[in-house]
Amino acid sequence: MTSGTTRRTVLVGAAALSTALALPAIPALAATGDAAALRTRWHTLLTGGPGLDLTDPRIAAAVARIGKTATTTAKGLDPTRTDGLWPDLTSTTLSNHVTTSFKRIATIATAWAVPGTPQYGDAATAQLLLASLDWMLTHRYGPGMTRFDNDWDWEIGSALALNDAAVLLYDALGTERLTRITDAVRSYTPDPNLWRVDRQIATGANRVWISTVVAVNAVLSDDGAALTRVRDALSDVEGGGANSVLAFNDRTGGADGTGEGFYSDGSFLQHYKHPYNGGYGKELLNNLSRLLNLLASSEWTVTDPDLDNVRRWVDDGFDPLIARGDVMASVCGREIARPSKQGHVSAQTVIEAVLRLIPGFPGETADRFTALVKQWITEDTYRDFLAATDLASLVAAQQVLAGPVPARGPLVTHKQHPLMDKAAHHRPAFALGISAYSTRIYNYESIQNENLHAWHLSDGMVLLYTDDLGHYSEDYWPTVDPTRLPGITVVAGRPADADGQRTTSTADWAGGTALPGTTLGAYGMELRAYGSSLRALKSWFCLDDVIACVGSGITADAGTVETIVENRKLRDPAAPLTVNGSPASTAPGTADLDAVRWLHVEGTGGYVFPQPARVRTLREQRTATWREINLKYGTDTPVTRPYLTLWHDHGTAPSDAGYFWLQAPAASAARTGQLAAAPPVRAVATTTAVHAVRRCADGLLAANFWAAGRAQELTADGPASVLLRPQGKTVTVSLSDPTQLRAQVVVDLALRGLKVLSADPGVRTEPTPDGIRVTADTAGLRGATLTLTLTRS
Repeated sequence: MTSGTTRRTVLVGAAALSTALALPAIPALAATGDAAALRTRWHTLLTGGPGLDLTDPRIAAAVARIGKTATTTAKGLDPTRTDGLWPDLTSTTLSNHVTTSFKRIATIATAWAVPGTPQYGDAATAQLLLASLDWMLTHRYGPGMTRFDNDWDWEIGSALALNDAAVLLYDALGTERLTRITDAVRSYTPDPNLWRVDRQIATGANRVWISTVVAVNAVLSDDGAALTRVRDALSDVEGGGANSVLAFNDRTGGADGTGEGFYSDGSFLQHYKHPYNGGYGKELLNNLSRLLNLLASSEWTVTDPDLDNVRRWVDDGFDPLIARGDVMASVCGREIARPSKQGHVSAQTVIEAVLRLIPGFPGETADRFTALVKQWITEDTYRDFLAATDLASLVAAQQVLAGPVPARGPLVTHKQHPLMDKAAHHRPAFALGISAYSTRIYNYESIQNENLHAWHLSDGMVLLYTDDLGHYSEDYWPTVDPTRLPGITVVAGRPADADGQRTTSTADWAGGTALPGTTLGAYGMELRAYGSSLRALKSWFCLDDVIACVGSGITADAGTVETIVENRKLRDPAAPLTVNGSPASTAPGTADLDAVRWLHVEGTGGYVFPQPARVRTLREQRTATWREINLKYGTDTPVTRPYLTLWHDHGTAPSDAGYFWLQAPAASAARTGQLAAAPPVRAVATTTAVHAVRRCADGLLAANFWAAGRAQELTADGPASVLLRPQGKTVTVSLSDPTQLRAQVVVDLALRGLKVLSADPGVRTEPTPDGIRVTADTAGLRGATLTLTLTRS
């Protein structure tokens, strides 16, 4: 393989990574490179490699699954047709028909290449596949052919699948056909740095996808110079690193203007300002892990020091957003509207990627990733990873599960992502995801006629993950009432279907603060609803197993306004609802409940109203089709699911309405009744200046200041989020600027006799007549938390 010249002026150090990235079964290459060895590596990723133990029941089942899938896929395939290889893939206006055709060819080719399948090495199957490739190269995909619809299909989707098919069928292709394939791919995707007809700079997941296309094509065509460009494109050598996929975007300055990629707090944005860890982010991680595997221990090994950031992608960008095998929907973008992404499929992609990364990060990180993968696989009892993954990942996963490193254990943490307006709260029995948006982040994505009913995904949506692991699978997104998503405050009614949607708020306040090393956090948002005059201030104080939900300033010029306490897809349509200790009717329909002190939904948890409240309920069977929310990939088959919805009705055109309740996820009815008898958290302030609550057991004070104001012993000079926790002789203060606009946040504590024990950089104190003043420099922190610990003299 001929090596190209390099301009890796930014690639220094990280020498340990250069030799550690090859999986144990993959030998190191000679310094000059070896096209056949690189091709074998990619073949191994696709097939599991030689020497599969077909007597292993798991491997035998996987091989049988591959063969069965190929048999099903081959039905209807006819290369003598004039309009398309399959009768359902004949469009010359929908580009995904081209990608899907190549994916089906690659699926059959995988079975042809895997020992033990009915198709393995079969001459008739090979001839059918070669004829199919010839048809596509003649009629759909190649130099000079007119592209249509979505650039992604031409430059990424089709190219990836065609490359894979070529690797799998390499020995049967012949020189002329191989050249046609590599020329075709190169005609659409010649440069790992650029894409689209107008050759825009490729960023985020798109850059890694395109780099993968160019890399595998380079292996097929024995082009070392192209592999050099791929290696350098990951670091954006030619662009000075501004578009590096390895560097944190908030540290490169985002010179390309898109803001796409990973951030240092674990956020991932794609399509400018859409949170997308569970969509494009997982695909970036997936394809990067494959690329690193391909290039390991060759002269094209990635040695950029920023490669070490991948550790934090996993720890901060994926782990907190996975709840027992389900990636939180608030960071999955329009993929939630695809039926193929149900059932924890996105988490499977993340697990496969981390399995590939383990050999590249030896020592403590490898052990941590191993423990993490083992936890993810074993705690997801809804989807059996070993029964769904590819052969190479199955072999790696079995090695991990059989190894001595123990599983990590359930995640217990409170994690905020201020750079994408999201928060996650994990306790042993549940996880909670909160979705907001602001001037910095879009409310939702609906493009390509997908995700058409996603109007309120960031209007304070709260998704609860319990031991009902299939809750957000099994047709949740087409059947849930999209105008009554849990947690949101909304003007009742159904907007028009959306396509091409990307709208920021006009409000800056979204975010909060967290107490390090605990599951204590304050989160909030100023809601200025898109498409209506609705305004609201919303807070969630996550205090271990209790979440205090506060709303104020709820105002709208017209329409009925509701705040949704819960909207749950029920495992049992007759799941009991307990109201103030008595069972409520399980009959379908709406009911108005007055003087409610507490509610309990079987299998979900409890809701306590310290001030008796009026709550409306609706128990119903909801029928819909996936096509209603996704014209591109949805089907017309009706699906029906049972739901129970609870909400506050604030009336028509309310002015300064509010709410306050305590949520106890996964609590029993008995426990909920106990909490109602002696509420563990009380409201201190619920005004338009400040929301504040105090925990009775230890005196912890949590406050969101929308403006300058006071909450008992705590005073702030303007917008801020503050936690004040007394513990024995110490008092810990955590604070942030959720607007991300202030240079300083100043809070006064009316507590005497305190002196500084420790403080983050940029935090200083001075005495006041009533106690102590804390001044925190928040400029440039972009909503991050600062912490100060005080001790009593």
